[in-house]
Amino acid sequence: MKNSTYIRRNWQLYLLLVLPVIYFLVFKYGPMYGVQIAFKEFNFFQGIGGSEWVGLDIFREVFHNNDFFKALRNTLLLNLLDLIVSFPAPLILAIMLYELRIVWFKKFAQTILYIPHFISWVIIGGIVLQVFGTESGFINNMLTGMGLDAIPFLSDKHYWLVTYLLVGVWQSAGWGTILYLAALTGINKELFEAAEVDGAGRFKKILHISLPGIKTTIATLLIINLGNMISIGFDRPFIIGNVAVRDYSEVLSTFVYRVGIESGQISLATAVGLFQALVGLIFLLGANYASKKLADESIL
Repeated sequence: MKNSTYIRRNWQLYLLLVLPVIYFLVFKYGPMYGVQIAFKEFNFFQGIGGSEWVGLDIFREVFHNNDFFKALRNTLLLNLLDLIVSFPAPLILAIMLYELRIVWFKKFAQTILYIPHFISWVIIGGIVLQVFGTESGFINNMLTGMGLDAIPFLSDKHYWLVTYLLVGVWQSAGWGTILYLAALTGINKELFEAAEVDGAGRFKKILHISLPGIKTTIATLLIINLGNMISIGFDRPFIIGNVAVRDYSEVLSTFVYRVGIESGQISLATAVGLFQALVGLIFLLGANYASKKLADESIL
């Protein structure tokens, strides 16, 4: 009775949930019907139901495909390097912004740093080409104008890797500061005042108050990033990558696109996608377990 009374009293809240639930049922759970393609020799004319079951043959084909292991290696490599390079950037930016005392400049800086997050990767790809292109790029035009050799930022795989990481930092670092700034705002101001009375400088206050005060946030975000090691976005490696640097730019998401859409091997692409989803689920469950353990320890 209590539940029915509560529902009648708050029926508007339950009504608001109808559209999100429908969305998830149609666009998230509905497509799971197609997962069976990974276990069938899919035929466009026979459809999903009429295609022949082949069991785990498609997965055996995947695990004997050298391009798959190269894409898996690149996915893990790029995510690991992103973790090393991109993860500290929002933290450093957030501390710098938090230490600013001029309010109007702080707001201006935050706005400038947030903007790249809202720019489409297609547009970012055009910007990257205009800035780092070997023949038409701004930097190489400036270098050749001074009599120096052009740097193959986008055609040499090692230079491309550095460019990929730096563009990722530029695009995501500003937006990533939001959580850190919120955590820094929650630190008791009296701690800073007491440290200042004791003669602590700005660096010591950051080291002994700011960073320990947000260590739970840092650890939780780190664990979540570790949980997403097998997952990688399609836009960034596809837009910035090219044939010359495929040894590094070919990741699981682009591999699925190339095999499934361009080559028409739908069963193979579905099997790779299912493998990626299952491994990603294991990583996320592990990250979730670790974050709960961390939260329990912080409470104790």
